[in-house]
Amino acid sequence: MNPLFSIITITYNASSTLPSTLRSVKEQTCHLYEYLLIDGDSQDDTVAIASKSGIENMTILSEKDKGLYDAMNKGLGMAKGDYVIFLNAGDAFHSPTTLETIADAVMDNDYPGIVYGQTQIVDSSRRRIGDRHLTAPEVLTLDSFKEGMVVCHQAFIVLRKLVDNYDTRYRFSADYEWCIRCLQRSHRNFYIDDILIDYLSEGLTTANHKKSLWERFKIMCRYYGTFPTIVRHVSFLIRNIRRKH
Repeated sequence: MNPLFSIITITYNASSTLPSTLRSVKEQTCHLYEYLLIDGDSQDDTVAIASKSGIENMTILSEKDKGLYDAMNKGLGMAKGDYVIFLNAGDAFHSPTTLETIADAVMDNDYPGIVYGQTQIVDSSRRRIGDRHLTAPEVLTLDSFKEGMVVCHQAFIVLRKLVDNYDTRYRFSADYEWCIRCLQRSHRNFYIDDILIDYLSEGLTTANHKKSLWERFKIMCRYYGTFPTIVRHVSFLIRNIRRKH
């Protein structure tokens, strides 16, 4: 019998951030999962730390890859669970009962295509910084992602049979494009009114952040039309100016 969840963590030299993720997985009261750690041939203690974590049903693959999304595709190729959950190194389930909450939602609602919830931002000491600037909506549709990544990728749990690989042509925003494709295929999405994930504030470099936004803009044009996307970005700009004042 396949596990209910495939939890996938991608790592590369993540020895400083991985322990919090491993601890949150090990503490889960629900054990209906397999845990796949896909490592990019780390040169630090990442693999040793994972090996000593004592997490049940854990598989570790450590080899060179072609980047984050290539590694995520390897994880998808290995996944056997009904649902996939990506939990980056440094990110964590919000509480020991989070996976149990998700499992109850899945089984009580006849296995919806996507189950999702809220995310909070934490620092390296696991202290709350605040909520994401985008809040997950109570009703999630394909059009919801016109406004951007309204659901954090880690809090976006997808039925495995609906997913295919990440498009590795996108270096920084392939997760956004992947979520849109999942939404195209999902006929029913279920909202959990709770914080599911503690997301580690990564402090992305300005250069990569700009590249990510440009990729996301191109993805929006591809799926939602160029002119409507430009109009929305004008409204985004006005909203940000008003927020700063």
